[in-house]
Amino acid sequence: MTEEAAGSIENLSFEQALAELETIVRNLEQGNVPLEKSIELYARGEALREKCDGLLKAAEEKVEKIQMNTSGNAVGTEALDDQ
Repeated sequence: MTEEAAGSIENLSFEQALAELETIVRNLEQGNVPLEKSIELYARGEALREKCDGLLKAAEEKVEKIQMNTSGNAVGTEALDDQ
């Protein structure tokens, strides 16, 4: 994959990357793409998958767990990593 193509992935939102990945998967599953183009699409799809995975992991790190007291009322939050 060219640096230009990789750079364009870097600037995509999660939703944009996922939509493009779904389109690539659909095209590859149909089997109507020439071999060379299939290889290019597969490589881009892998880069898109990595982008989505990275964005999900970053979001996961920001998720907070709600702390409950003995009565079941929310009393605060703590970082997910502090479990």
